[in-house]
Amino acid sequence: MNTILTLENITKTYGKITAVNQLSFTIEKGHVYGILGPNGSGKSTTLGIVLNVVNATSGSFKWFNGEENTHQALKKVGAIIERPNFYPYMTAYQNLALVCKIKNVSTSAIDDKLKLVGLLDRKNTKFSAFSLGMKQRLAIASALLNDPQILILDEPTNGLDPQGIHQIREIIKTIAKMGTTILLASHLLDEVEKVCDHVVILRKGQKLYAGPVHELTANHGYVELNAQNTQQLMEVLKANNLFERVIKQDEDEFITAFLSEPAKAEEINELLIEKGIILSHLVKRKESLEQQFLQLTSQKNT
Repeated sequence: MNTILTLENITKTYGKITAVNQLSFTIEKGHVYGILGPNGSGKSTTLGIVLNVVNATSGSFKWFNGEENTHQALKKVGAIIERPNFYPYMTAYQNLALVCKIKNVSTSAIDDKLKLVGLLDRKNTKFSAFSLGMKQRLAIASALLNDPQILILDEPTNGLDPQGIHQIREIIKTIAKMGTTILLASHLLDEVEKVCDHVVILRKGQKLYAGPVHELTANHGYVELNAQNTQQLMEVLKANNLFERVIKQDEDEFITAFLSEPAKAEEINELLIEKGIILSHLVKRKESLEQQFLQLTSQKNT
């Protein structure tokens, strides 16, 4: 598997503020990576560093195993890290033709890229007449004109309506299927879960997790339970190695018990009946990326 990008202990400080703290991860060819974190977690700063528009305070990064210098490597990168900025009085085609001139690439692919983002029928429409979603799609077409090996997107659906969000996500999936590696920054858990196969989770510039999305959510799930004697139920659950964690918040109706190994609902019911506990409620659930994310960040807070 080819390595596209490697970050090693990247740190960026602004005075007393540490925006990125000892960040390391690797981007491999053929995947869709998401940098996930709330606003202010260091996502945009990280993208700015690898795109050479922000200088790291310490650490290093290398493109394509360091076989090329950053200037040459970035010719193989397509990126959108700011709001789409085209000439409003020019048409979509004219704007992309100008980008081709700046990038020193042929204009022959313009129609194909416009078709890919669903704007071929609007190629002769002025940019000023485009909706925000159309502007974002034109920006993606622009970033693809040099047929990059990796496409970098910073909050690609930010500010869009539900239809616009759906269109951008479908375009990202299509581009990925064509073999282009994608790295996107987002604060939306739903976006990363639906689009990405790998995720890097950041909080206050620190990496909490980096790896496949399916491994983050590959747990044994949890069960919601209730019984007449809640205290007895809690004690039995905590004493059993089948459950790695048992939680009962004051405002919660049910006890939540996280499984340490696979178990069916009926097996759990039988186990508790043997202990003399009759359940009034038992539902088994699977943890989502959101729940995993909240667990990671809450652990960091403690």
